[in-house]
Amino acid sequence: MQRYFLEESLSDYQTQPIEIEGEQYHHMVRVMRMKEGETVFLVLPKGPSFIAEIKGIESDKVICKWLYDEEQTKELPVEVAIVSGLPKGDKLELIVQKGTELGASEFIPFAATYSISKWEPKKVSKKIQRLEKIALEAAEQSHRTQVPVISTVLSLTELIVKSRSYDVCLVAYEESAKQNEGSQFATALKKLKPGEKVLLVFGPEGGLSEKEVTKLSEAGFVLCALGPRILRTETAPLYALSAISYQLELNH
Repeated sequence: MQRYFLEESLSDYQTQPIEIEGEQYHHMVRVMRMKEGETVFLVLPKGPSFIAEIKGIESDKVICKWLYDEEQTKELPVEVAIVSGLPKGDKLELIVQKGTELGASEFIPFAATYSISKWEPKKVSKKIQRLEKIALEAAEQSHRTQVPVISTVLSLTELIVKSRSYDVCLVAYEESAKQNEGSQFATALKKLKPGEKVLLVFGPEGGLSEKEVTKLSEAGFVLCALGPRILRTETAPLYALSAISYQLELNH
């Protein structure tokens, strides 16, 4: 069943007709060729998600009616923000797409010392809009009830300031992997509690500089390895999200 995220909150969605216009109307009618009587998942900006029936299709809008709320939760028990040192090419798009499917709540591009990719100020807005669209489509595909937030690019100083609002801050550091130091990550996962906010930092292709690692460590970030192998910048976040999902959703 197709899922769509509504842009406006509806206080009386259970009793009043729900009108869907714009791009979503086009997708429902022109792409999916939906008909009256079919059902869809609809998600309000701050929840809940519910199943609705298409009651009418007009020239510029689809009219739906609430049937019942969705009860099964689709979100991770913790909020996970992925910080990615700006990678080359379209790797960040891959991280956002797959990371959304795996439950991340936020993606934060990070202007790391070894980042080859540089975002020109005049192109930042367009790049963020592109990533927001990818996150929305991935959230719909994976039946999420929340669309991850895409942050603007942060400097190291800005990242450290932002980290103060998180309960757990971790840095994937390849030197820890070389030293077979995998216990920090496993220990952190075992201590996670529902509702906590987690910040995970990953370097670009060239990794994090010693200065960055030192400053993050001094700010309270925990350095950890993600197993004995060195993972690519686009692989490491997906590995970490999978491990969190296993620990909190499947390992019970």
